[in-house]
Order: sequence, then C-alpha cells, then structure tokens
Amino acid sequence: MRHALRNAAVPIITVIGIGVAFLIGGVVVTESVFSIPGLGRLTVDAVLARDYPTVQAVILLFSIVYVLLNLLVDVAYTLLDPRIRY
Repeated sequence: MRHALRNAAVPIITVIGIGVAFLIGGVVVTESVFSIPGLGRLTVDAVLARDYPTVQAVILLFSIVYVLLNLLVDVAYTLLDPRIRY
C-alpha cells in the first residue's frame, strides 16, 4: 500500500497544481460576474480605467504565485518519489 501510494501521488500532485493555476485565471471572471471585491475585480477595473501600473502589479503578483506554485509541485515530486532527482 505504501509503495503504490507514493508512485500514484505524482500525477495527483500534477493535477492539483494545474487546477490551482486554472483557479488563478478564473478568479477574474468569477469576481466580475458575482461582483465580489478582490484582485480579479481590481484587475478588470484597472483595465477599464487604463490604470497600467495597477494592471502590471496584479499580473506580477499572479505570476509570482503561479511560479511559486510550480516550484512547490516540483519539490513535492522529489519528496514523494525518490527516483526523481533534479
């Protein structure tokens, strides 16, 4: 059981990482549709107002979160499967 679960965890971690990336992209649409204040709504309002520094800051923040999430997934690979080395 232990050996099978460790090998099966690698694709599961991959799918979770991709899912969170889609959530980051979907936050803009969700907050706009439901009028929820947040970073997605801030992005839409800044684009409509042509507030370029705010748009750049939010996109930079989303990018940093995405890169850190991918790094976390890659580190989790090495912890779950000792055959994977970087």
